[in-house]
Order: sequence, then structure tokens, then C-alpha cells
Amino acid sequence: MNDTQTLLGRLKIDRGPEHEAPSRWPWILAALLLVAVLGAGAAYFLRERGVPVQVVSATPLPGSGGGAASMLDASGYVVARRQATVSAKITGKLQELYIEEGQRVAEGEIMARLDDSNAQARLLQARANLAAARAAADNIRPIYERNRRQAAEGFISTEALETSKASYDAQQYALHVAEANLTIAERDVADTVIRAPFAGVVTTKAAQPGEIVSPISAGGGFTRTGIGTLVDMDSLEVEVDVNENFINRVQGGKPAVVRLNAYPDWSIPAEVIAVIPTADRSKATVKVRVGFKDKDPRILPEMGARVSFLSEAPPDDPGTPRGGLSLPAAAVQSGPESGTGIVYVLRDDHVERRAVKLGAALAGEQVTVLSGISAGERVAVGDFAKLQDGAQVRIAPP
Repeated sequence: MNDTQTLLGRLKIDRGPEHEAPSRWPWILAALLLVAVLGAGAAYFLRERGVPVQVVSATPLPGSGGGAASMLDASGYVVARRQATVSAKITGKLQELYIEEGQRVAEGEIMARLDDSNAQARLLQARANLAAARAAADNIRPIYERNRRQAAEGFISTEALETSKASYDAQQYALHVAEANLTIAERDVADTVIRAPFAGVVTTKAAQPGEIVSPISAGGGFTRTGIGTLVDMDSLEVEVDVNENFINRVQGGKPAVVRLNAYPDWSIPAEVIAVIPTADRSKATVKVRVGFKDKDPRILPEMGARVSFLSEAPPDDPGTPRGGLSLPAAAVQSGPESGTGIVYVLRDDHVERRAVKLGAALAGEQVTVLSGISAGERVAVGDFAKLQDGAQVRIAPP
């Protein structure tokens, strides 16, 4: 039995020492370490992006919030006192249109052109008629002058002179008519050019090239009565309906504060322009016009607004600043004009460039901001050479 086991052992092939399969853990650990390093680098890169800034808040000055109390609140809408549906003086086919919604145009700027082919033809005809009338007048003038001399010397009769004078006068009248027709033809050509009646912003584009434009409605729905609506943004004001039971609290010239529904935290200084001297019997209200003291591009027509009519503010103590907000001087960049400045209001991780009106300097390197920002808005303090509208920023540690 032992011999058999010995023989079987000899037949066994010697493969040498067994080798274990190589381990993958070192590679996995190396990959995890690389991912961690890249993640840390990306986090550091993202953290370092943007202009480093400090943040300060606009705070109301003493006497700016409680100096005048609201006697009455009313709701209304922003309206434009000066707006127009721009149209042509004549009926014609719109050939070229130069306006778009939101475009600002100057007074007298060309907004559109009508097809002037017919007007140009009438202009050529009028010029030709005028040339013919001038030639006829030039031809008849020496004949009439000769007849006058001959009548004075007795060579022709008075009746012949009167006939010559009648012909001369008729030709002069024909010359004046030709000149007037030329003026009309020139004005017809000029009327094919539609110009802005005043400076403003286009809020509606109502026609397209190829459509018929007419100053009067032609019916049928295929004729445009205007090419667009132009609004003078400097004429914006608020119209509110005040209950007639409280209209005695509102007087022209009194102070007010407007808050737009779109910007409820923005208090806009205003004053009462006029109380319309008539009431609406169906609503028992009186319409009141309220004007903005400060113009701002954020104020748009037809925005909802709420008006607070204020009482007269008591006189402030000597040395106490009246109205406005306080900001560090380092947060305000000097503006192009005296009494103005530029601040950068924080919007998430970006800044919005805002023009502000400045007041008196305060103690502790503070300045007074009269308008342009609202109380509580966060303002960036940093390198103005790197800040611009829409720039990305990061809040750096103090």
C-alpha cells in the first residue's frame, strides 16, 4: 500500500510555488485619491471665482421713516399723460418700418415710410405745370408791356389794352395756381414719411410693411389706423380713485409715497398733481393724479401701484439729516455729475449697477443716498475697476 502511494506521488507534476492573483485595491485607492484631489481643486476654483467684495446694507436715516404719517392709502395704475398712436396724414401702403417694441426714438426721427410712387409722379406733374405757366407768363409779359406803351402813345385803343391786361392777369393767376399745386405735391411726398411727434419709447408695433395705413378707419379690418404707440416715459404718473368720503384729506401739492406692486419694498417719493374736479357716481370715487419726483426706468405704464398720501412732516431738529439712506462712502463710486453716484446692488452672486442721488456727507465716512436704492438693499464694496453691471462676485471674509 505504501509502495503504491509512493509510486503515485512520483507521478505528480511539480508546478512550483503557487502565485496569488494580483490585488486591485491599490488602484482603487489611487483613483479615489485622484477624485478627491480634483474635487478639492474644483471647489477651490469655484470658491475663488468672481470679484471679491464686502456687503453693506442701506439703512434709513433718522427722520426718514417717521417724519410724515400716511393719512390715506389708495390703489391705482401708472399711466402716461403723453402718448400717441402714430399714423400717417394720408392713406398709403406701408413700405418700410423702422421701429420695434421697446425702442427709444427722438422727436422728429423717421419711424416709417409709405409708398411714395404716386406722390412722386404728382410732384413731377406739378413741376412741369409750373414750368409751363412760367414760360407762358414770360411770353405774355413783353406783349402786355408793349401794349401799354402803345396805348399811352395812342397807337392802340383802350379796349385792346384792357384785353391784353386781362390775358396777362389770367396768366399770372395760372402761375400762382401752379406754384400752389407744386407746394401741395411736395407736402404729399413729405407726408409719406412718418416721424415721431415727440421723444419716447415704442410700446406697440401695430403694422407691417405691405399693409395699408390710414389716419381714418376704412372698415373691413384690413386697414391699419396707425403704425404703433409711442409713450413719453417722462410723463408717467399714477392715477388713483379715492373714496369721495375721504377726498378732503387729499390736496394738490401735498407729499405722497408710491409703492409699485412689482417692487413692494421700493418707496418712491411723489406728490399730488391734481384732484380731478368731478366724481364717479357709479363708484363714489374721485380721480387723483400723483406725480413721481424721481424718474426711474423700472417704472412702466399700466403697472399696479399703491399710493400713501402723507401728512405734513414736522420740522426736524437742527443737525438731524432729513430723509434718505445711509451708506459707507466706500460703497459709492463718484458719478459723472455732482451729487450723483454709482452703487452695485447684490443680486444673488451677481451685482446690478444702479445710479443714485447723493445728499450731504455724514460722520464716520458715511454718505446720504436720497434716491436710487431702497432701505435694506445689500450693496457691494470692492474694486470699482473690476465691478460692472452683471458681474459675478463672491463675498470675501472681512
